[in-house]
Amino acid sequence: MPLHRTPSSRIRAVRTDAAGPSRRSYARVPVPAGTTRRAVTFAAAVALTSAAATGCGHGESKGPSSASPATPPVATGTPTGTVGTATATASPTQDLNRFHAQINKVRTRDLPKSWHAGCPVAPSGLRMIVMNYWGMDKRPHADGRLVVNAAAANKLAGVFRKLFENRYPIHKMVPVDAYKGSDFDSIEDDNTSAFNCRNATGSGSWSQHAYGLAVDINPCENPYVTASGHIEHPRCVKFGDRSRRDPGLIHPGDSTVKAFASIDWGWGGSWVGTRDYQHFSSNGR
Repeated sequence: MPLHRTPSSRIRAVRTDAAGPSRRSYARVPVPAGTTRRAVTFAAAVALTSAAATGCGHGESKGPSSASPATPPVATGTPTGTVGTATATASPTQDLNRFHAQINKVRTRDLPKSWHAGCPVAPSGLRMIVMNYWGMDKRPHADGRLVVNAAAANKLAGVFRKLFENRYPIHKMVPVDAYKGSDFDSIEDDNTSAFNCRNATGSGSWSQHAYGLAVDINPCENPYVTASGHIEHPRCVKFGDRSRRDPGLIHPGDSTVKAFASIDWGWGGSWVGTRDYQHFSSNGR
């Protein structure tokens, strides 16, 4: 599917000189007309496993196995846009009804539970997107934070711009470090997240989340469902009925699926057998 690039004037970030990223303010700087953006390419060189071995929803978030992956699917290319430090509180003059995103560098201290030595991507290869989003309360929120692979950051900011413009509601968006790196606890809180250095569910191999190349959105409304129909989180069981039209549910061919498809990311809800309705990733697994 052809790549739809996000206008750089909407997601280009402003550089600051603070000592490190904080978590409560950000700003948007317009980019002059005519500025172009270099395309970012992705290379995924890991052998695909079954869908059941790559999902998210069981909540397995323990550290990865000691074995190193044979060929990790590290995204390649130079991330575009300026990076700096920022937190997630809107400035007094910022219009939260318009999408704002800033792409910031992260350091080891910013990922105390989600990253450790031996992970396939260093903190320098990650970025934090600080952005606003529409909540389940039908109001815009300024405090969205999503840690992703550096080479995917601009494209993902473009995806979330589309979700914002569609007023797709998100319950919460904070790094899994807020849950001490526990994928299970993050799901229990219906938190949208991306990077977490862990194995794939039911597997000894790295999850795509360990590379920052997967995003889980509204994981309660969009649960991980085994081939037998089991859902690990009791309060999310009702959402196994995909005919429901509750806010935040993702359905085949809807605007959320199309937004990720525009950057060639696949959806776990299209898998055969086990399905991971919350999960989007660069290699479709």
